[in-house]
Amino acid sequence: MRPTARRIGMITPSSNTVVEPMTGVLLAGRDDISVHFTRLRVTSISLDAADTRQFAPDSFADAARLLGDARVDVVAWNGTSGSWLGGDERLCREMERAAGAPATTSTLAVLAALRALAARRTGLLTPYTRDVGDAIAAHYADHGFPVHAARHFGRTVNYDFALLGDDELDEAFDALVTAGCDAVAVVCTNLRAAHLAARWEHRSGVPVVDSVAATLWQALALAGDAEPITGYGRLLARPPAVQTRR
Repeated sequence: MRPTARRIGMITPSSNTVVEPMTGVLLAGRDDISVHFTRLRVTSISLDAADTRQFAPDSFADAARLLGDARVDVVAWNGTSGSWLGGDERLCREMERAAGAPATTSTLAVLAALRALAARRTGLLTPYTRDVGDAIAAHYADHGFPVHAARHFGRTVNYDFALLGDDELDEAFDALVTAGCDAVAVVCTNLRAAHLAARWEHRSGVPVVDSVAATLWQALALAGDAEPITGYGRLLARPPAVQTRR
């Protein structure tokens, strides 16, 4: 590891088993980037009050403060809760104050990626229940990306999201392409899909915005890194020189 490596700080749900290994895969061969993780307790996803309380702002401030101790160059909430709860712009301000570094979230990164890809008919692929998916669709529509078609796997236990296999995800993606989507957003950072993006794009011509890949894409840009990452789809292969979170 180079002494001048950029340090990326990431906050991830406690039950997530995808973010850390997948981010490592995406950064394989990059000895100028180090990624540092901390966790906050998240075990299930629904619109019930008990589950939405898992995402209390104070928890994020505490986690960001810990990453600030490592003097990271950027902090990212590597979770998609803002897609159905909103408030990520305010959350970023809280994390920035706590960590002393710029901040982003998976939701803001996905929206920025859809904007960069000029998506018009967005396909939404999630492991969540339909009501959570509908809340995500409403949030995306408010930001200029109406959901053209969606596929949800109807799960609520966060740990279980990572158990969905390539064949199941292939089928869901193909259904969204058949429905006429011009971009597909894979919304959940505990869904193992970033490694499928290049293959999906090659056979369909439809760009893929995976939450894990998009979060890394924007975090790197906020840290001042514009090196392409190849082999995982067009988003990472064509990073912007500068990427703002709004």
